Parts: sequence; C-alpha cells; structure tokens
Amino acid sequence: MSVEKGLLIVLSGPSGVGKGTVRKAIFDHPNTNFKYSISMTTRDARFGEADGVDYFFKTKEEFEALIEQDKFIEYAQYVGNYYGTPVDYVKETIDNGNDIFLEIEVQGAKQVREKFPDALFIFLSPPGLKALHDRLIKRGTDSDEVINRRISKAKDELKLMNLYDYVVVNEDVDEARRRIQCIVEAEHMRRDRVENKLRQILEVF
Repeated sequence: MSVEKGLLIVLSGPSGVGKGTVRKAIFDHPNTNFKYSISMTTRDARFGEADGVDYFFKTKEEFEALIEQDKFIEYAQYVGNYYGTPVDYVKETIDNGNDIFLEIEVQGAKQVREKFPDALFIFLSPPGLKALHDRLIKRGTDSDEVINRRISKAKDELKLMNLYDYVVVNEDVDEARRRIQCIVEAEHMRRDRVENKLRQILEVF
C-alpha cells in the first residue's frame, strides 16, 4: 500500500503580521509533528536569527544562480530582497507522508498555488492596519520609510485573501495557533483525502 502523502501547509500574510511568532507557537506546542520548510533569503539576518534554522541566508548572486537552476518552488522580491522556497526538501517530505509547514510572503504563495493546488493555504491577517503599523514600529528593525512601504504593500496583500482557503486574524498568538491547528486537523478529515486512503486499504482485500 502506498504511503498517504502529507499536507503542504502554507501560512502567509502581510509583513509584520506575526507569521514567525505564530509559527513558533505552533512548533513549540506539544504533539506538533509538522516539518518546517526553511526559506532562503538575501536579507540580512536579524538579531537572534541563525542560518539554516530561521532562513538560509544567501547573497543576491548566489540566489540568482539557484533561480537559473530552477531550484525553487517559488521565489519573490520583497522590499528589495529575494525570498524563496527550495523545492527538493518540500517534495521529499510530502512524498514520505509528513506534513510540512511553509511560512512565506503573499507574492510567493500565489506561485505555490499554481504548482501545488492541493496545498492548504491559510492567510494570517492583522486586526487592522493601525495594529500592523504599531507592530512594525515595536519590532524596531525597519526605518520609517521601510515601514511605510510595508504598510502600503499590506493594503494590496489584504485584497488577496480571497485566494486562500482560510483566514485567521492574529489578535492573540495562542488563539491564532489553536485555530490553525484545528484547521489542519479538519483538513486531514476531508472526504476526498479519507476516501482515497480507504480505497487503498480496501484494495488490499
């Protein structure tokens, strides 16, 4: 009997909405068995971030060489930096029956939808633009100019939430974490997924 493929779980939303914080809460929670797809970027590492743990940090030249080699599921330029998802690890993880969690920007999620239409797409939304602006200021990693660019970009990205399967508003990190885990559990019980699994079992007899 063939192994049931795992889920590709895509979490995205505007910069500063708390994707990394919510993702960490999910992975820190007991009984979490997701694999994490580490993205690649050309932006500078922030304080506390480690290469190969939070991101694979590359130079622009290194990143563009990998683009030429078709080594990404998706990639995008965002506020002057490249972000991308290495393809090999994601495919291998899913084929082995494991769920893999992908935290990316909205622009990249559109590309993943084209290549992995069966993936689970979750949009993480801020309670409002003022709340998002306050979070970006509190984070203290960007200039006022960059923050304004991120807010302008967020307005456009919020209009794209209709491309996602689910929307979770991040007012409270633990509540957002709980809702996302409930969504994943429900997705595993979708009729078409269960039906395919049962069909394989019945064929044994």
